[in-house]
Amino acid sequence: MLLSLSLAGGGLSGAGLGFAFATDADFSGLFGPRADLSSADAARVTSVVLPTADFSRPEPFETMAGGAGSSNARINAAAFSHPSSTIPFPERQDFALGSALFSKLWVAAPSSTQASDGLGPLYNARACQSCHIRNGRGHPPEGAADHTSMLLRLARPARTAEERAAFERHAAPNFGDPIYGEQLQDLAAPGLSAEGEMQIGYVEQPVTLGDGTVVSLRRPSYSLGKLAYGPLDAETTLSPRVAPPMLGMGLIEAIPEADIVAHADPDDDDGDGISGRPAIVRDHRTDRLALGRFGAKAQSATVRDQVALAFSADLGLSTPDRPDPFGDCTLAEVDCRALPTGVQPRLGSSEAPDPVMELVTFYSQNLAVPVRRDVGDPTVLSGKAQFYAAGCPACHIPKYVTRRDAADKAQAFQLIWPYSDFLLHDMGEGLADGQVVGAAGGREWRTQPLWGIGLTEAVSGHTFFLHDGRARSLTEAILWHGGEAGAARDAFAALTRKDREALLAFLESL
Repeated sequence: MLLSLSLAGGGLSGAGLGFAFATDADFSGLFGPRADLSSADAARVTSVVLPTADFSRPEPFETMAGGAGSSNARINAAAFSHPSSTIPFPERQDFALGSALFSKLWVAAPSSTQASDGLGPLYNARACQSCHIRNGRGHPPEGAADHTSMLLRLARPARTAEERAAFERHAAPNFGDPIYGEQLQDLAAPGLSAEGEMQIGYVEQPVTLGDGTVVSLRRPSYSLGKLAYGPLDAETTLSPRVAPPMLGMGLIEAIPEADIVAHADPDDDDGDGISGRPAIVRDHRTDRLALGRFGAKAQSATVRDQVALAFSADLGLSTPDRPDPFGDCTLAEVDCRALPTGVQPRLGSSEAPDPVMELVTFYSQNLAVPVRRDVGDPTVLSGKAQFYAAGCPACHIPKYVTRRDAADKAQAFQLIWPYSDFLLHDMGEGLADGQVVGAAGGREWRTQPLWGIGLTEAVSGHTFFLHDGRARSLTEAILWHGGEAGAARDAFAALTRKDREALLAFLESL
């Protein structure tokens, strides 16, 4: 009845790599109870977010996945590109300007278009939209060599007392390769060599389900070719990433910390096999500890953090938050750091100054979640029951109510359905990358939100899933789950074809 092969891989847990992972002591007492609600509202919210036990009909407001701001626009390739319906009309201009900057093609300095130069000198893409195509999910290279929406993160353990101190106070999630930095850049400004190229190999592995159906999973292996500046450090790990979808990020930011941490159970005290842990990071703007909730390993606390990281590492552009105009060029890459920068004093002290950062952040925060489809369809309701019975909501928490006092009123006090706990979970050796990122070990990943997952093909033109796009379907993605999710995976594998297809129909409706 169970899977016919082990999905064990060669990932490392992080033990012995010079890191001490976060423990319960790191967050106990850090996030107090919600203070934004009256006692009446608190009781109401507690009742509303309880998991359902009735699968005979849709839940109230279930169609409105992104709350009142959900988009009911036509389902097509632009489904993830609409503004939240709750944005006041005067702010639609900021959204439009942010969209234009998100799509803007940057160029290497010096250029005649001074407001657009500063790209690189080493980079992975010329525009945010190049990776997040139509604000959707990236994909592994197909055919010749399209690596634009996929990259490799590079990291090594702390070596010096200073580095260990930075890691322990959550000021640095890890440390880049001494030569190649935190990310492999496969593109470069004219006259400079790109760092190298990502190489991927796949091995097909058959899995037999409980009803005899055989599914082939492809196990990837990663290496580097054409390294331009010497060999990689022996301790540097490689972690692949495809660009994640952009929808609902402001709503995620507005979920109260206490409501996320309430689902944490690092020592599995309830004995259910699920031991999610919060990622604690240090906000570089305030120097305060904060809850990580964005990124494959929850390494960023805010949308602005994610935007600044992408500008620096992906595009090689400096911002007020990451002011180095050479991006991820290390001191060892002398030729890179000798090239001109795109800083224009009349525009600001960075290549993408505050107006740019603020507008791109605003745009990223206010991309609407599409309304659900077919929520009352009998097959979808049956699939929802199977989803719950398999134990999937233990990590994919269906719903939250955002803060009443959210910084942006467009996200305030909304019932939303992201289907994630935003915690770190051990997903087993099959998905392990061996890379430590702050609190996350080499087998741990943040629970990916599921809203919009059924529109992946409509928006992105493919059905590649997981952090590296190895899964070619939702079925493959589920079968790659291991570790804490192993029991849910086995429950899915044991379903009859009819029940399995119903569960997939439910996911396609999200």
